Parts: sequence; C-alpha cells; structure tokens
Amino acid sequence: MAYSFKTSIGFGLVYIPVTLSNTIKNNDIGFNMLDKKTMSRVQYRKTCVDCKDRVVKNEDIVKGYEIEKDKYVVFTTEELNKLKSKKDKNIIIEKFVNLDEINPIFFDKTFYVAPEKKESEKAFELLKQVLKAEKKVGVAKTMLGASECVILLWVKDDNLLLSKLFFAEEVQANPSTNNNIKITAKEVELAKNIIHAMDGKFDPSEYKDEYNERVRAAIQDKSKGKTIKKVDTSRPIKIMDLMDALESSLKVVKKPKILKMTKKAE
Repeated sequence: MAYSFKTSIGFGLVYIPVTLSNTIKNNDIGFNMLDKKTMSRVQYRKTCVDCKDRVVKNEDIVKGYEIEKDKYVVFTTEELNKLKSKKDKNIIIEKFVNLDEINPIFFDKTFYVAPEKKESEKAFELLKQVLKAEKKVGVAKTMLGASECVILLWVKDDNLLLSKLFFAEEVQANPSTNNNIKITAKEVELAKNIIHAMDGKFDPSEYKDEYNERVRAAIQDKSKGKTIKKVDTSRPIKIMDLMDALESSLKVVKKPKILKMTKKAE
C-alpha cells in the first residue's frame, strides 16, 4: 500500500502545503502461516493474561506504561493526541546545513515530497532550486504519524526528499574501538592498488535480490510438483597471511589499473 501523508513546510514566513509518499516499495514475499497437519491458516488473536482465551476487541485496548511490576499508567489515544501541538504536525525548518555534515548512520526512512496544492507549486519549486544551488539541506523537527522525529529536506536528481533521522540517543556507540593495530606502508599501498583496480560507478540496477527471485521461481516449481534443489552460491574462503591475501587479490581483480609502488613502501 502506498503511503501518503499531508503536512506543510515552513521557512521564514513562507508556507508550503505538501504531500509525502514512499520512495521504497515492499518487495517481500508474503507467506501465510499454516498448520502442517491440517493446512489451515494460523490466526493471531489478541487475548489478555487473565481473560481465559477471551478475544479482546481493539476498542477495548488502551496503552499502559509499567512503572513497577503489574502497575501501569494508562493512556488513551485521545490523551496522547492532547500532547501534540499544531506546530508539531508542521515542518518548520530551523536551520540549513551541509549534507556532508550528517553521518549516514542517522538516516532512517526517506520520502518523496510534492506540492499538495497548485498555488504552492511556485514556493515549492523555489525551495527546491535554492537548496540545490546552495548545496544545503533543511533541518526540522516534526511529527510523522504518531512519532516525533528530526528530518532533513534535501534535493537529489531534481527530487525534493524528506529523510527521517534517528535521534542521537537512539544511535549506539561502536563497541569495537581497537585503534592500536599497526599497518605497514606496503600493506597500505597494496590495499590502495586493489581499490583503484576495482574502481567503478555505482549503478543500483546491477544488483538484484537473487534469493527473492529464487523463492518466486521455487513457488512456481512447487506448484507444478517439482522438487526444490539446493543452490550452491558459496565461495570457498581460504585463510591466509594478510600480505599474501593482498598480493593474491591484485592478481584476480578485473581491471589491472595498478599504481606504482613507492620506494619508501616497506
């Protein structure tokens, strides 16, 4: 199902009603859960611990935060909505920054942005052109659905995009912090040569979800009574000395665009 969400962008005194829509479609294969004896669909029912298997209707469910064991502070949807201000639902740009200042680890989801009304098209196009010309992105905080988030407004390939970011407290520190490993100059030179020999342009169309394709083909095969055969796509990996691995790698890379080794390399 396509996602569509109406909001507005504000910068200075400029107000632009917009619509957000998905950039990504779900390509997952939807399997139903079946009982292997009866081949009947497995259902998930909402019951409570003390209900003796009685199904609880959606209108009878409230949200509770456990403050101590078996003791909850309960909120209704109406009470949670009261905590949202009208300002929270709009996108008010707070500052403009350089995109390269944003660590990619903060990116969550990205949406296309389009003008929601014809009279807002000029202001929308102006914002898009200025962001592109100045190579800037707009930073704002807003509500998307039921959650508050930091967002970026940026331009790529003439599209105005909105990217939802994680909050700083959601991003964990890297548990691996060993920076005391010594690398020789020769190892660096060899690694650089491998990178230059494998240099290319990124084309996302070159990459396919091969497992997904094999599953879809297997569905067709099984529906015709065919047996599924194991696919061997593994590559044998030999553990070797790092220098041997680097030197051997240079022999198998596709494009032999090798840099000259420096005399100082050790």
